[in-house]
Amino acid sequence: MSEKKPFIIGITGGSGSGKTSFIREMRKRFSDDELCIVSQDDYYFPRDQQITDQNGYKNFDLPGSIDADSFARELKMLSQGESVSRLEYTFNNEEAEPKMLTFNSAPVILVEGLFVFHFEAIRDQMDLRIYIHADDVRKLKRRILRDRLERNYPLEDVLYRYEAHVLPAYRKYIEPYKESSDMIIINNDHFQYGLETIEAFIHKKISE
Repeated sequence: MSEKKPFIIGITGGSGSGKTSFIREMRKRFSDDELCIVSQDDYYFPRDQQITDQNGYKNFDLPGSIDADSFARELKMLSQGESVSRLEYTFNNEEAEPKMLTFNSAPVILVEGLFVFHFEAIRDQMDLRIYIHADDVRKLKRRILRDRLERNYPLEDVLYRYEAHVLPAYRKYIEPYKESSDMIIINNDHFQYGLETIEAFIHKKISE
């Protein structure tokens, strides 16, 4: 691997904006030797350390739910060409057996998550910041589909969490970084053009 420092791209957006789908499509287009993808999801503190709200619901939609110090430290390690291993996040599926994940540095490192722009120690390591935006109604529809189908949450739970946890966190910790991002991808219907633009950009960075 070249001694040249990896180029770090950060991607954020509200819950339901399409970050996971965007990352999934990007992963298909590059090998692990070309692109390293690191998700905030793998840096949640254990479930028993999460804040419980006044109605007894665990609130994962707060910056304090994330081990930001470890996240920033391990991103720095990747940027220096080192590898990182950590246990997979499976708190939303208590029946899943977590796997040990290994992240190897690559010419381009893509960092994604709700609060990756909010954490200064992570944000300051980024060379390019991308914000994926979708209307609130579309985000809510996607959240309902995901949580009911993939996590088997009752509809009333999904709606409660969205109103009490997701929206307040979005307004306070995510949306303020939209206008200062280097690129905004609108994903009300699709993100294909944005995906192709970033794909071409990453290919260019790899070839430099």
